[in-house]
Amino acid sequence: MSVVLDASERVVLVDERDSEIGIGAKLETHHRGALQRAFSIFLFNQTGETLVQRRALHKYHSGGKWANTCCGHPRPGEDICAAAERRLTEELGIKSKLQSSFLARYRAVLDGEMIENEIVHVHFGRALEPAIPNPDEASEIAFVSLEGLRDGTAFPRSEQTAWLLHYLDHHFDELVAIRNRLMA
Repeated sequence: MSVVLDASERVVLVDERDSEIGIGAKLETHHRGALQRAFSIFLFNQTGETLVQRRALHKYHSGGKWANTCCGHPRPGEDICAAAERRLTEELGIKSKLQSSFLARYRAVLDGEMIENEIVHVHFGRALEPAIPNPDEASEIAFVSLEGLRDGTAFPRSEQTAWLLHYLDHHFDELVAIRNRLMA
């Protein structure tokens, strides 16, 4: 799995309508808290559980915390769904056809003097093959219920990333509807 180092990554800067207004260095953009385009993925298995990952401890922020299946940023000029599928393969070794679902507006101050300020394109799909986590990205994976994540019985909420908590607290009904559509 080939992964570009965070220091050399570029992200798409956007306005509040998700219109591109420029390009920025990933780490610098996170330090400044500039608004950027991102994607987030939720994969579900045949019983309706979602695949989550524990971020590698050495990640530049939120190391060791549980996150949804995969997150990232499209590169300049890259289609968002193609970027999500690329990143899913880089992080978890999974090739899956994803569907776009909803947009989320998310901002949080994180450890490592990082500010995530993002308009997130949320994608979903089915977990049809085993994940092979890239140890540079994820130290552990699990399948858990959305309800167990939200109420902290799967993992304490203090061990979940700020963005996962955002989705659970502000977009739970949308996530459940997506899961239910996939299970139908």
